[in-house]
Amino acid sequence: MKNKNVGFLIVGISFVIVAIVLLFNSGLKDIVDASCDHGSTCTMYDMIAMQTGLSLVIAALILIIGIFLIWSPESERVVIKKVREKVKKKIDLSGLDGEERRVVEILRREKGAFFQKSVMEELGCGKVKMTRIVDKLEAKGLLERKRRGMNNILVLVG
Repeated sequence: MKNKNVGFLIVGISFVIVAIVLLFNSGLKDIVDASCDHGSTCTMYDMIAMQTGLSLVIAALILIIGIFLIWSPESERVVIKKVREKVKKKIDLSGLDGEERRVVEILRREKGAFFQKSVMEELGCGKVKMTRIVDKLEAKGLLERKRRGMNNILVLVG
């Protein structure tokens, strides 16, 4: 709910409280008039006046809170999300041997990800040799091996 709507609701509740207090006190005065023999000097009249005053002060405080909520500005939540840009690292190919360099070039050509089996077929090497090449490149932090069922996907890092 918005502040203004809550404020109007609280103001309405305070008016209902005032009406109930005044009706209750008028009924209470009628009962005191009928039952008290002391007339206007009865101490119950003082108690009724004090209770009425206290009740009206509480209702006035509730009314002030409602008016404050009506006139207070709406609080807006501003949500700012930062979009992280992918920083492309330059891959240093100087420390790589020929087959490692070819694996990195194949992955670049395939936009950074390719099945290990397909890279193996392009290089024309066996499973063991391909696994060793991938292990070396993983150790150097140039690619990651991700398991997909029975196959591996090689992903360039950076």
